Amino acid sequence: MQPPTGRTGRKLGQKVKKKGKVKGSSRRWIERHINDPYVQRAQLEGYRSRAVFKLLEIDEKHKILNGARRIIDLGAAPGGWSQIAAKVTGSTDASPRVAAIDFLEMDPIPGVAILQMDFLDDDAPQRLLEAAGGAPDVVVSDMAAPTTGHKRTDHLRTMHLAEVAAHFAVEVLRPGGHFLSKTFQGGTEQDLLTMLKQNFRSVIHIKPPSSRSESVEMFLLAKDFKGRAADEAAPVEEAGSDREARSDQEK
Repeated sequence: MQPPTGRTGRKLGQKVKKKGKVKGSSRRWIERHINDPYVQRAQLEGYRSRAVFKLLEIDEKHKILNGARRIIDLGAAPGGWSQIAAKVTGSTDASPRVAAIDFLEMDPIPGVAILQMDFLDDDAPQRLLEAAGGAPDVVVSDMAAPTTGHKRTDHLRTMHLAEVAAHFAVEVLRPGGHFLSKTFQGGTEQDLLTMLKQNFRSVIHIKPPSSRSESVEMFLLAKDFKGRAADEAAPVEEAGSDREARSDQEK
């Protein structure tokens, strides 16, 4: 994917007038946002956020969405990644193959079963599996804890979410599936990396071009899930005659 060139329907370099009670830092954020070619391109192409290009750029290089039949999207609001997931899986409202979860409210997305709840709730994993119609081929997570302003605290809280998401992926993914999660620069916990390397054939960190250079975010990609032991898997009856395998530990 080629980065946007700025020819996106709006003149770049716009300034926010110094009126009212808008603080300087807020004004600079607004200016950066409205002049961001990825933001403009997302609006023109009907995506809910510029974050879609992070997923598309990662997929262009690593092919994690190729052939995906079911996808679970963690921390999905406002829904850009779910839009992509619904498109690549051919998901419909009549037969949803994409499940999205966030504690924030999301507007409906065709083909996406949306759960407004905290992913850390005990019953969230089971409800996600049911909403997706079975074991997913891909689990993506753009979850990040609300920032406190204390970098170390923010890092630890977001890394906890990444760890919980990773364990969920290992419990529910189909063999050969992929896991993608937001993380922060500053190092992924060694225990998490060790666990992923034991369960996936490839584990790498990525910073896609559309991730702002000043941002500390990175993405942790674990590819080609090795699968669970046979005695850990149980069949799941789905709509029609299709059957999927999922872990006994999903509850």
